[in-house]
Amino acid sequence: MINSSTSLSLSENDRNYLKEVIRMALKDAVALGASDAVASISESKGLSVAVRKNDIDTIEHTHDRSLSLVVFNGKRSGSSFTSDFSVESIKKSVEAAFYIAKHTAIDDASGLPEPHLLAKEQKDFDVYHQWDKTTEEIIDIAKISECAAMEFNDSIINTDGSFINCEESYSLISNTLGFCGDHYYSDYSLSVVPIASGNNGSMQRDFWCTNNCNPSKLLDPVIVGHIAAERTLSRINARRIPTGKYPVLFEAPVALGLIGSFAQASSGNNLYRKSSFLIDALGRKIFPDFIDIIDDPHIYGEIGSSSFDSEGVITKKRKVVSGGILEGYFLSTYTARKLGMSTTGNAGGSHNLCIDSKRALKEDDLNTMIKRMGKGLLVTELIGQGINYVTGDYSRGIFGYWIENGQIQHAVQEVTIAGNLLDMFSKIVAVGSDQITRGNKTSGSILIENMSVAGY
Repeated sequence: MINSSTSLSLSENDRNYLKEVIRMALKDAVALGASDAVASISESKGLSVAVRKNDIDTIEHTHDRSLSLVVFNGKRSGSSFTSDFSVESIKKSVEAAFYIAKHTAIDDASGLPEPHLLAKEQKDFDVYHQWDKTTEEIIDIAKISECAAMEFNDSIINTDGSFINCEESYSLISNTLGFCGDHYYSDYSLSVVPIASGNNGSMQRDFWCTNNCNPSKLLDPVIVGHIAAERTLSRINARRIPTGKYPVLFEAPVALGLIGSFAQASSGNNLYRKSSFLIDALGRKIFPDFIDIIDDPHIYGEIGSSSFDSEGVITKKRKVVSGGILEGYFLSTYTARKLGMSTTGNAGGSHNLCIDSKRALKEDDLNTMIKRMGKGLLVTELIGQGINYVTGDYSRGIFGYWIENGQIQHAVQEVTIAGNLLDMFSKIVAVGSDQITRGNKTSGSILIENMSVAGY
């Protein structure tokens, strides 16, 4: 635990109390005349620590708790939110939601999930862990990581800080169909951002981070500091490259963003609003035939695992992309109805999303991928938010490295890459075995045949 004041340790009595709060809210909704209702409680406690130059920069403790309620009046719905769990406040929240439900327009997609889709069993996927450290001990870990970076090389002259974030969360959902489920999870991360000075007086920064739901699986803080320092030093004397079309290799942490973009374009919210380039794309070949993308909510120890989604719908492992063909979207009950489809158990988004290549070999680490590319651009950082999800157009500033003869020649900066996500997905040449997981997404490095590169 992160000492007694910041650990989220709910006793059986605490959980029973929260269940009673939800039961009371649902009972009040039905008494007012609601045809159905769903209530959810989320509670989290966290600690964020920032250290800079061996001094404490910030210490932030958080504790949030809220009740969300959706009330249905036939095909009309209304919602409310409160952080006050008193009987009077809950009653007012229910009344507010019901008042809204009586006056909103009819929406045929509105309503609870079909009863047979709700989860019947709940499994523990080992995604909740307490950290048996005091705040002072956590501060010391942040200092150790920053110190390891600062002492790595004389060219490391400063840092933007070392950061540790700890969060423990609990969620509870119940509806008038009789479903009631709860879920504990935790998230811990450590990162450090060193600053280096080059021979010409230019300054460069880079970072490295480690995160996991289990704090014992975080990388050693000294290793994190050393990796961050090595990455920062390698950026010294970066320069631009000529404009042209080149192969582009996305380092694994950056490749996660491509997977995230795919997930966002495949989400029901974007699809039914006609704001996705993947509208009506089911059954189409989007990726090369050696690519699979799997969403697996049942992996022990991975933060995206759960027996049910945020509506209580049962979750299942599935291939969203199989042999390059798009086989599924990420749909909630509401978005599925809007699209004339069925929920996929993804209310709240993807679970544990992983891109996999049938061609990948165990030895296909980043160095092997660089050699395979031969000549081109290795991207290690993306800058800006230049993605149009309606068209798929993609334009990002980058930091990276110029590759020739299968070897890094020099660091690259002040360069933009551009393309279209559909074209980029179809031009994936290889996915490395150098997989990294951050949050609920996993990817190795991704090599794309070519992209437009704007330099000088």
